[in-house]
Formats: sequence, C-alpha cells, structure tokens
Amino acid sequence: MSNDIAKYRIFKRASGFWFAQDRVTGKQSSLRTRDESEAVRLLNARNEAVHHPAAINLQLGRTYINACDPKLSTRTWQEVMESIVSMKRGDTRIRWSVAIRDKSFDSIRKLPLLETRSDHFLAVLAGGKVSTNVYLRRLHNFALAMDWLLRSVLPKPNWPKVVYKAKRAVTHEEHQRIIAREQNPERRLFYQLCWQLGGSQTDTARLTAEDVNWADQTICYDRKKLENRQDTGIKPPLIRFGKEVTAILRSLPQSGPLFPYLRTVRAADRATEFKQRCDGLGITGISLHSYRYAWAERARRAGYPLRFAEEALGHNSKAVHRAYARHAEIRVPCLEDWEQAMQAKTLVVDFNAPAEPPEATELPGQLAAVKHHA
Repeated sequence: MSNDIAKYRIFKRASGFWFAQDRVTGKQSSLRTRDESEAVRLLNARNEAVHHPAAINLQLGRTYINACDPKLSTRTWQEVMESIVSMKRGDTRIRWSVAIRDKSFDSIRKLPLLETRSDHFLAVLAGGKVSTNVYLRRLHNFALAMDWLLRSVLPKPNWPKVVYKAKRAVTHEEHQRIIAREQNPERRLFYQLCWQLGGSQTDTARLTAEDVNWADQTICYDRKKLENRQDTGIKPPLIRFGKEVTAILRSLPQSGPLFPYLRTVRAADRATEFKQRCDGLGITGISLHSYRYAWAERARRAGYPLRFAEEALGHNSKAVHRAYARHAEIRVPCLEDWEQAMQAKTLVVDFNAPAEPPEATELPGQLAAVKHHA
C-alpha cells in the first residue's frame, strides 16, 4: 500500500521503539517493538483495517488467532462457566452450580468470548440481580486470567457498583423472643450457642463434644470454609467459655455431634427454618449470619481487644471485623483527659457517664483499668 493513501505512518524514537502516527489527527501510539520488519507488518495491518470491511477484518483476526489457540475464537461463556464449576469443590461448587443457572446469563451463554461487546454485558447486568453482577465479574476476570480474552469487555470503572442489602445484627430482645418461641430443644440450644460464640451457622452445627475441653473451659474447632487451607500450619484458636455456655453445653450430648440433626441439614434449610421463626414473630432484616454481627458488636461495645475478636470470628483481616461491627455505638473519651490520666498510670472511664474528666485511682501493678457499661 503506497504511503500517499495510507492512514498511518511509522517512525522510530530515540528509545528504539517504533510508533504509528495518524496522518489526519496526528495521534501517536507505540507499536511496542524495536524490530523494523515487525513494525512494518503492524503498520500494514492497521492500514488494511481502515480500508477493509469489518467482516473481513474479523476474519483476518480469526485466522491469526486460530494459529495460536484453535478454541480461542469459538470458546463461549457457557464453556467458561463449566470450567469454573469443574475447578470448585464442596459448598463452593454448589454455589457456582446454582449461580450459572441464572436466567440473566442466557443471552451470552452461546456467545463466543471474542465477539462479546460491552453492550452484551450491560444488557445482562440490567436484567440481573446483585449476584448476577458478582458472578459476571468473576467469569470475566477468570477468562482474562486464562488469556481467553484479549482485553477487558467492560472497563473496571464502568461496572455497576455492587449494592448489597442492608445487614444488621440480632438484638438481645429479638434473640430472647426467638428462643422463647422455639419449641424444638436442639434448635433452641443451637440459636443460644450462636449468640454466645458468634460462630457461623455451619461451624456451630458441626461442633462435637470432642471440641470441648472441660478442664480448661475452652472450645476449639476448624472453620469449614478454611478446611482447604489447613496445610498452613496455623492452629485454630482456643475460645474460653463462661457460665452461660457451660449451661448450654451441659444440655447437649456429651459425646459425638452436639447437634446430631442440624448437622445433617443443608445450610440453606437451616436458614429457611430460622426465617420462618422470624416471620412468625414479625422480625425482619436478619438471618442466621446476623448472630456473627451481634457477637462482633457486643465485643466492640465491651472493649474486647480487636485481635481476640478476630481470632474468635475466624478472620485475618482487621477490615473484615470492622465491617462486622460498624454499627456498634462507642463513646470515645476525651483525649486530653485520657492523656492526663495515663500520666498518673491509672484510669477509670464510664462511657455512659456525663462528659466529665475521669477520676484517677491508684491500682497497683496496672497501667489502666477501663470500666465499660453496655
């Protein structure tokens, strides 16, 4: 193609890289090569793309792609979904199997990845739910990581924000109403232990009598969601329990599973049973997972050290625990008064008292004693 009719020309910069320049707009872009012959081939490809119809350009592109990966031009989103499911195990595999049956994905199931445009994704997101947004992102990122996509279909800033439903903790009054209404002894004790330990519903249902050390008054168990990471050598925490948990444990089997029936029930079914109890009491906005929020908020209000709360909840990230406890109301004492009291090495603070300077009291052997009132 002669240079007088070519849209682009090439030139070499001092760095050694070749660049293409649009003769009309003057816009320049790097060809990402120092090899002149390769730069000329890329230039010719750009100039040919200007003069050829889109269908021909697509066919030429497929010819080059098939030389690298025969399936690259024909792989569909349904194949991506099936590939992800095949790599998952346990509950995660079940969740993915359910997620890919979302009817919102029907419009792209048979669509080849390389023919996918941003408007295809936007149409899926417009007709979907929060989970559609979450799983479509994961499908997209998986395809990119596997080099099945040559570029992003939808730029990251243009993805609609994932907006989850508001979540809150179970209040003490709601918890008391729930256990008072529950007629099944095993399920009632299950809810009581969820309130006291803050464990996930699955982990609590899987507890056994062997997880309880009566001599030290501790409970120790591995989280199910982390069972594939046990090779890290990190041991689960020993969680001490008090009188109320002791009374609950004494009412449960002293050998084998603590909840023989609930252990065999699917998590979704346990959640449904709990929702039915809440609906009957007119309680809305909570789920079994809300017991974890409740435990975290109670811990924060009581001044429970963050590192202990993280261990008890089974989290490694401070951000995760702070998200759980973001609704806990804490009265922050005056820093000036705090500093003055700390200089005396003693401190007593009542968070419910009027805003007055804290009184300093001699406490031998202690730097500070902080009095919390829930």
